[in-house]
Amino acid sequence: MSVDKFTYLESSCVPLPNENVDTDQIIPARFLKATSREGFGENLFRDWRFSSSGEPIKDFVLNQSEYSGQILLAGKNFGSGSSREHAAWAIADYGFKVVISSFFADIFRNNALNNGVLPIQVSAEFLRKLFKAIEKDHSQKVGVDLEKQELRYNDEAFQFEINPYKKDCLLNGFDDIDYLIDKKAKIQDFEG
Repeated sequence: MSVDKFTYLESSCVPLPNENVDTDQIIPARFLKATSREGFGENLFRDWRFSSSGEPIKDFVLNQSEYSGQILLAGKNFGSGSSREHAAWAIADYGFKVVISSFFADIFRNNALNNGVLPIQVSAEFLRKLFKAIEKDHSQKVGVDLEKQELRYNDEAFQFEINPYKKDCLLNGFDDIDYLIDKKAKIQDFEG
């Protein structure tokens, strides 16, 4: 599956400061019945967003109108737990393009990258500053420049790391197969 090209994004953030958010909290196991990647966004953080009777829980950040955007600002150790790819599907289907945290579970990080969601790991100090900035001004915009590997808000900037192969895939909207097809001529030249 190809993904949307990602070069630059400027967006407000949705702050979720909870630490150790696991994949079952991101999308509960009972909602993993579909095999296509669509429709999972409506159950993102289902047990935190909705009561057992299906009513929105007002205190949960996704139900608060003052918060919106394509960037999820998450607490430390986001995406731990089981290796379910559906967690990345739910985040992407909800509309998030970037998740920022001070630490990601490795499997979640790879699943996110494979599904067009950019996980940006920042220092704990930078994350604290960003949470405070969003708390002070809910409309605070954050810029993410993938080419420069830079995250910026106000006068603060953070250079982030990303696997060069995954960066190339996101910049071009490639999945693993698209990447190989793009290199077909070079492979044939090498073999020829």
